Amino acid sequence: MIKVENLSKDYLLKKKAPGLSGALKGLVKRNYEEIHAVKDLSFSIGEGEIVGFIGPNGAGKSTTIKMMAGILTPTNGSVYINGEDITKHRKEVVRNIGVVFGQRSQLNWDLRLGESFELLKHIYQIQQKDYEATLDVMDEILGIKELVDKPVRQMSLGQRVKGDLVAAMLHSPKVLFLDEPTIGLDVSSKFALRTFIKEINKIKKTTVILTTHDLGDIEELCERLIIINHGVMMEDGNLSQIVDRIAPYKTLVVEYYDEAAPEHARCEMIEHEGNIAKYKFMKQETTAAEIIADLSKEKNIKDVSIEEAGIDDIIKIAYGS
Repeated sequence: MIKVENLSKDYLLKKKAPGLSGALKGLVKRNYEEIHAVKDLSFSIGEGEIVGFIGPNGAGKSTTIKMMAGILTPTNGSVYINGEDITKHRKEVVRNIGVVFGQRSQLNWDLRLGESFELLKHIYQIQQKDYEATLDVMDEILGIKELVDKPVRQMSLGQRVKGDLVAAMLHSPKVLFLDEPTIGLDVSSKFALRTFIKEINKIKKTTVILTTHDLGDIEELCERLIIINHGVMMEDGNLSQIVDRIAPYKTLVVEYYDEAAPEHARCEMIEHEGNIAKYKFMKQETTAAEIIADLSKEKNIKDVSIEEAGIDDIIKIAYGS
């Protein structure tokens, strides 16, 4: 569904010395610094995939999304949506994509929500029966019809996000780009958004590319993860496989009857507070059962639990590298 080949985006940043003298010098001779926002990205995304596209602030996520959506023109490289080059066939391609930016809205501030939908219906030349059918589906997922008579300026942030999601899906796009859609949302609104993504992926086989800093979104929605940093590809693969490769360890939490905790030769005690000790061990070198058996010979154990490496640990390690 999506094919990105050697995608790059460069900017020229004007530089000048501080003060009035710097401004005067800038009038005579302008100095520029070349910024490489995205560097030679290549990947493919199949139909119906939900892909987490993540990275730290300034990594190039939004720039890449804007190039994939046809908003920005790449410096180099190509983006193909459903086999068509978006830079050469932009009008045809954008009919098959929807975009939601968490910090910007495509709804008209001065209209009722339903009037914004009607405006988009005419822009995309959507047949009335198709428009009504899509609204019915969106209402089942988000309960949007109770909001159609409400002015956009009077809606809460969560309600506007719902409106933006429906607006992006009115023309039944095959690809949906979601750029930080959960910014500022409360728990119930995040739950509604995640339900929406799952349902439209299930019902319409929509391909979803999600950028987010919310690790809960990634764990709940994405089987595949693409990580970029400084515009460069860091990781691309199955989420569980990336977790196993980047953080091939588990943490064994042992509760003793007193505060003394023994060491173990094949693992590292990473925390000891009161009668609870945490041991970090490599999954390929030993098992939790073996460690528990050895520790129980040294001390009486009250309780045990095992903690897997979380997605937040994976992101920290990947960003750090």
